[in-house]
Amino acid sequence: MLCAAGILAGLGVAAGAGSARASANAAVVSAPASPVFLPSPPVRPGTRRIPILMYHVIQTPGPSVAFPGLWVPPAEFAGQMQALKAAGFQAISLDQAWAYWRYGAQLPPHPIVVTFDNGYASQYTEALPVLQSMGWIAVENLQLSLHAPQGLSPKQVRGMVAAGWELDTQGFTHADLPTLGAAGLTYEVAVARQRIQRNYGVPVNWFCYPSGHYDQRIVDTVQAAGYRGSTTVIFGWGSPLDTYRLARMRVLGGTSPQALVAQVLANRTDPLPPQAYPAGA
Repeated sequence: MLCAAGILAGLGVAAGAGSARASANAAVVSAPASPVFLPSPPVRPGTRRIPILMYHVIQTPGPSVAFPGLWVPPAEFAGQMQALKAAGFQAISLDQAWAYWRYGAQLPPHPIVVTFDNGYASQYTEALPVLQSMGWIAVENLQLSLHAPQGLSPKQVRGMVAAGWELDTQGFTHADLPTLGAAGLTYEVAVARQRIQRNYGVPVNWFCYPSGHYDQRIVDTVQAAGYRGSTTVIFGWGSPLDTYRLARMRVLGGTSPQALVAQVLANRTDPLPPQAYPAGA
């Protein structure tokens, strides 16, 4: 079992110093709906990699669910978040990561991004209260075709935004993007962004490739639609070298809090360079 002091040692900080610095920076990243203030004039862009976690359903899976590994029981999720916080991590948004990578904006000593895909209702009913109790925020990659009761209701989405969550998207239907023609791709990428902007009054600066499937045409479409970047399912820490192919770490059900922290630390490596990504990854 990893203790908090041992984990912090792995991050290269002393336990007391890490906790003090995390507390000192909490107001910077955890105040609901607070804007990101960029330095003026800009300082040197940040180069540190940042871990990005990927979650789906925050519920105990039933015996007949199709992908039980994507279901994380609520108590397990709460333990994971508390373990990350005890290790010195502090949750930020992708927009805050971008402000650091682009302008050198201030971040906590050990930032981490917690993302949720598809827009399952349990992300609001189970994950949001846990993160709110910690003063943490998250990123919702909303799939517009997933409706209540399985999916989030518009009221729940607005509740997430009010709590400081960043709202991004996977498009309308979780389509396999490389198989789409130009019109279908525009609908999933550009029109989805416009719809969420209109419905919820948020910028929607990040796209999430459904099932991690993309190619250069998809990247070009996402960039042309005005997104700052995109997230993949490639395992690793997100790097500023290519924000349109950001690595993430999928969290599977059955991962203990200590195992998740160890997993995050063990994958603190450079992702593959952009030219090395497999086609359609």
